[in-house]
Amino acid sequence: MFPDMCGRFSLAAKEQDLVKQFAINTLPKLLARYNIVPSQPILAILEDEHTHERLSTYLNWGLIPFWAKDIHIGHKLYNARAETAAQKPAFRGPLRHHRCLIPCSGFYEWQRHDRQKQPYFFRKKDHSLFALAGLWEHWGSADGSEIHSCSLLTTRANRTMAPVHHRMPVIIDATDFALWLDTTVQQPQKIAHLLKPPSEGALYCYPVSTAVNHPENDSPELIKALKPTSKKPLQSDFLDSL
Repeated sequence: MFPDMCGRFSLAAKEQDLVKQFAINTLPKLLARYNIVPSQPILAILEDEHTHERLSTYLNWGLIPFWAKDIHIGHKLYNARAETAAQKPAFRGPLRHHRCLIPCSGFYEWQRHDRQKQPYFFRKKDHSLFALAGLWEHWGSADGSEIHSCSLLTTRANRTMAPVHHRMPVIIDATDFALWLDTTVQQPQKIAHLLKPPSEGALYCYPVSTAVNHPENDSPELIKALKPTSKKPLQSDFLDSL
């Protein structure tokens, strides 16, 4: 599917919940989405570097560095590894100056079973919103056209994720929103502790229909749990190394 997580997620939320949780004044037009894929616009929360006010906007999912000659590079840069972002030319600037939060209801990942892949949906137990760590960038061409784009940061899997995939998105706790968005904090070492797997028990997962494999499908049916066919628990050799 997508090799380095996170390649699909959902956002279905009430406007008032987003405004309250992310302390923003206004929102752009919001539609419930259940199968968001790279290259599409995604809702992001960022901080104005002058007023320090939190803003909400849509960014293209797939970061285009400001120095890029070909905007199609964004098709490859929808994820950024938290462990190396500070050293990578495409991400080190945004990690210092352009951090954002990506509101999320849940995300998908695929576990390989023989020659097939079974999608799983990961969400909070109370079905509440959470925030993925993002980096954004501004790209401008000689003719004056502009693109604002972003990547999602990933980290190593926790025990909930490990049976399905070895990577997972970085989740920023609500208590850390201010630090993550603070444009005056530009030293990577001051935010490094935020780029860790979430605590055990923060999320749970269940298998969902393979209909999510097709980007054109986008409905609440995609996040419904499949009826279990086996009581065999998720297993992974990766767990032995934790």
